[in-house]
Amino acid sequence: MNTDMSLSDFIDHTNLKATATPTDIEHLCNEAKTYGFYAVCVNGCHVPLVKEQLQGSPVKIAAVVGFPLGAMSTKAKVFEAKECVGNGANEIDMVINIGWLKSKMHDAVRDEIRTIKTAIGDNILKVIIETCYLTQEEKEIACSLAVEAGADFVKTSTGFGTGGATFDDVKLMKRMVGDKAQIKASGGVKDKETALKYIELGVSRIGTSSGPSLVK
Repeated sequence: MNTDMSLSDFIDHTNLKATATPTDIEHLCNEAKTYGFYAVCVNGCHVPLVKEQLQGSPVKIAAVVGFPLGAMSTKAKVFEAKECVGNGANEIDMVINIGWLKSKMHDAVRDEIRTIKTAIGDNILKVIIETCYLTQEEKEIACSLAVEAGADFVKTSTGFGTGGATFDDVKLMKRMVGDKAQIKASGGVKDKETALKYIELGVSRIGTSSGPSLVK
């Protein structure tokens, strides 16, 4: 880890639960400010509240798009991404169309990612490939498509699939993207030791709802 960076600098402090209330989101933002996390990651409806809560703070706003299934139309994802950015999001975490990938509709997957990246301009795009549903080959292809489409990050998981991040998946992703994109590990990162191991393997960001306990 870069000696100038602390574990807090890697954390996207996350609450994507269906049951998250405005009070929960305010609490999330307060924790992010207290611990100096890199960003908070929320569902789109909460972005205006998060912007208000984080005013004057360096904490970034990440919003999920096409979450958690990735199976809505490209037009819907683009609208969602543009609205989130318009409301104050700095980063978009989108879910790929997993069914398209598994059907070898690679052009469609690549084009969708590229369309969303174009729609959000200079804002950061993280592409969630949902590794738990993919074969090794599909993971490799998904990483390549994301890079070809101009994504800034590839991300392991939504946290809502059958499994989350694994060390092996992160190693595969690092091998595939090299320095062409960054990596975000998310889903099941609940202790400091695991988080530090991911950083050692080359991730730039960790998505977790356990941020405070990781850095305490």
